[in-house]
Amino acid sequence: MRIDIITVLPELLESPLNHSIMQRAKDKGLLEVNLVNLREYGLGKVRKIDDYQFGGGAGMVMMCEPLVNCIEDLQKERDYDEIIFMTPDGKRLEQRTSNALSLKKNLMILTGHYKGIDERIREHFVTMEISIGDFVLSGGELPAAILVDSIGRLIPGVLNDETSALFDSFQDDLLAPPVYTRPAEFRGWKVPDILLSGHEAKINEWREEQAYRRTKERRPDLLKDE
Repeated sequence: MRIDIITVLPELLESPLNHSIMQRAKDKGLLEVNLVNLREYGLGKVRKIDDYQFGGGAGMVMMCEPLVNCIEDLQKERDYDEIIFMTPDGKRLEQRTSNALSLKKNLMILTGHYKGIDERIREHFVTMEISIGDFVLSGGELPAAILVDSIGRLIPGVLNDETSALFDSFQDDLLAPPVYTRPAEFRGWKVPDILLSGHEAKINEWREEQAYRRTKERRPDLLKDE
């Protein structure tokens, strides 16, 4: 998979995408992440990428021309399955979205700044808009890093145990059950006996029950369709 990220501040993305599982994915040749500096497409000697908004009001808006030139340059090289804009008013990111995107071949992600991007970019180029929550950040770089991480770890071969991602929270609309490791007893705190029984079927049943209970207690909204 290849992901091109259009950004004003590529340095904000270098650290989260060059360590841990994301670095492993790139080292294995399973994921390529290309950071495209929008300033290279800026206008004039100062590489201008933003301007005042029509109608007045505080805050600058990212201009059409630099974004269009950048997007169309990238499109000359490959076809994109999705052009994604990270924005607070997009559809909230869910596990099923990451699952679907992990099956794609080429993705482009636009990261906004200031008051956002000229609406005409959203109307004519963007195919998907994603939010990571009902709050506002200084720019779209951190949300983009979150999206890439959530997608990249699902690519077959990235995780050492490929079944691990199948049991993450939200994969079946439930939160993950409690987990334990050695020692079996610490300060008198004991691991549930069922997990030490070696009875796989009963352990799976216990985990399903715990996942349901935890979801009902902490995120009952996930069970709203019951």
